[in-house]
Amino acid sequence: MDTGSGGAPGHVDYVVDGAPTVRALEFLAAVLSNPLNAALLTGGALAVVAAMAGYLRYRPAAADVRALRETLRGYHTFLPWMLRLAVGLPLVGAGFAGYFFSPSVVAPTRIFQVVVGFLLLFGLATRTVALVGLLAYLGGLAVRPELVLASEYVGGFLGILLLGSGKPSADHLLQRVAATDGSLYGRFDPLHPLVSKFNDVVGPYEQYAPTAMRLGVGFNFALLGFWEKLANPGMALEVVEKYDLTAVVPVDAGLWVVGAGLTELAVGVFLLLGLFTRATAAVAFVVLTTTLFGLPDDPVLAHITLFGLSSALFVTGAGPLSLDERLADVRERSPLATTTD
Repeated sequence: MDTGSGGAPGHVDYVVDGAPTVRALEFLAAVLSNPLNAALLTGGALAVVAAMAGYLRYRPAAADVRALRETLRGYHTFLPWMLRLAVGLPLVGAGFAGYFFSPSVVAPTRIFQVVVGFLLLFGLATRTVALVGLLAYLGGLAVRPELVLASEYVGGFLGILLLGSGKPSADHLLQRVAATDGSLYGRFDPLHPLVSKFNDVVGPYEQYAPTAMRLGVGFNFALLGFWEKLANPGMALEVVEKYDLTAVVPVDAGLWVVGAGLTELAVGVFLLLGLFTRATAAVAFVVLTTTLFGLPDDPVLAHITLFGLSSALFVTGAGPLSLDERLADVRERSPLATTTD
């Protein structure tokens, strides 16, 4: 397997060929030494903190929030399908494009990724295929550490492994046929008994699918925000210059890079902690959409998994082992609580 460029690969490598080295600490000090930049960054951070504190204290639009969550619960049945699309489609695309999970790692793995991707799209032997895909990614990561920048696949594979195929899927269809009394297919079905046993083992842990997804997406956003932009700002500055982003938002290029890096880092940390998860997932989706339309050279396939997992987290919320869950428990125990949203 070969990388397409030297140095530390990342998503910005897809749209620029290279950039001079820029010392991170000196760059950050220079950006913050500008009073306007410092005021904008500080004001933005304070506004976010004030918005969070105000929401926790006053619960505005509580009825709207309850209606939203109740509606989203009805979407849970579609989550396995969403995840299969989010992982299967980019794997098929990666196979035909000739790269291994990330465009930064070129490899002749066409058949493997296309087969895994199509099996996920069909929903055939779904949990087993997700496990195979996860092991393949981790094996590749051990050889090519730069694949860490495609870490969202871990959350995607784990989510599929925990939730299974759902419906519509080949697994669901074949299991229903095989379980029918007098089924001819059921007499010779080699897959149904194994799938049933696998489902029995994994089933009790399905509740942790949102946790796995937000850890995968959160780590990816935090890493990209810190490593690509704050720790290695040279490439990001080239992107700002190439697409004339300062004409879109009239601030200097340094503030563009620092602001984007801090935003992605904050999104990642919030998802890792499971804090304001649905709102953070919505912000992540907006960031990805802005990147898609703002950087026309950026390969869409490289971000489909992030798009899909962000959408899924908006549906599920934080899940277990999260600050959102802890805050909900505190509200329920509070004698002042009048609603549970």
